[in-house]
Amino acid sequence: MGKSTTRVQAALEAAGVETQILHLPASTRTADDAARACDCNVAQIVKSLIFTGSKSGKLLLLLVSGAHQVDLAAFAEETGEPLLRADPKDVRARTGFAIGGVAPVGHLEAPATYMDRSLLDYDMVWAAAGAPNAVFQIKPDKLADMTGAALF
Repeated sequence: MGKSTTRVQAALEAAGVETQILHLPASTRTADDAARACDCNVAQIVKSLIFTGSKSGKLLLLLVSGAHQVDLAAFAEETGEPLLRADPKDVRARTGFAIGGVAPVGHLEAPATYMDRSLLDYDMVWAAAGAPNAVFQIKPDKLADMTGAALF
């Protein structure tokens, strides 16, 4: 395991989550790829989308169902500022993850986190574990609790 996946595993263990990080032979960079690799519905894939507040520079992590797109205008109203795609170098420096492997937990600097409430419709969901081919399975309510996510 690399540094990033080790941080994710440590965060999961610290929260009492019993799960294994799986390293898949295929990339899980897209929700469709991840669903095929995990043999699940694309809606059970947690996309970790990271943005920067255009005024504050604050990191925001949106945990979104693989079946959904984000309405950035609605989030701008919710957060009080427009959201910009975060710079990949800034993401790596501040979270410890590269784009394509951003996990919902184990960040160097914890971002403000929001979670798609439709993920709660499933017993289990799959999320990135710090590398483009690494994932873990978790109960969505536990994921919301661990991340302190506000539901949208």
